[in-house]
Amino acid sequence: MKIKYLGLADYQTVFNAMRQFSDSRRADTEDELWVLQHPPVFTQGMAGKAEHLLARSSIPVVQIDRGGQITYHGPGQLIVYTLIDFKRRKQSVRAIVSALENAIIRTLADYGIAATADPKRPGVYVNGRKIASLGLRIKNGAVYHGLALNIKMDLTPFQQINPCGYAGLEMVQMADLLDNAPEIDEVAEKLTGYLQQELGFQAA
Repeated sequence: MKIKYLGLADYQTVFNAMRQFSDSRRADTEDELWVLQHPPVFTQGMAGKAEHLLARSSIPVVQIDRGGQITYHGPGQLIVYTLIDFKRRKQSVRAIVSALENAIIRTLADYGIAATADPKRPGVYVNGRKIASLGLRIKNGAVYHGLALNIKMDLTPFQQINPCGYAGLEMVQMADLLDNAPEIDEVAEKLTGYLQQELGFQAA
């Protein structure tokens, strides 16, 4: 599995690159993790409903092809896009989702944060508040898009939406739960390591 670090990257540019990567996949294409942050942007999934955008602002809204409703990305939020051929690996999409959630939970546990998954809705939660979001697109036996973990960011734009389509859903970040928020690169190293373990790319 190849890991690419893209830094702070424009959403539309990365979205186009993900689609191009997935469309050009061959049977032997190596799976990849893309690690990055985005400038402020709202992304609206294929089933997204306009009423979940509660207020317009200067933050752009990009219509995309993942599942789910609207969410927000901004600096201080760790993004990992998971470009994985699950059919070749004989894994189910549910197994991929669980692997992503488990890797996030293990990462947070390293910082003393007790987090859980919710069987009724994707993502990872701390006492009912959402700290990480998931969204995937399935195409030709592979997935792309991935996860977003809130580390130390401005959460106020989430007040302009119903996050992931849930009215009143409260968001939280690592900085709210720790005396000192870790550096995003440190969290990225831990999370990508756990992702590789959970997805079966290296021994635990």
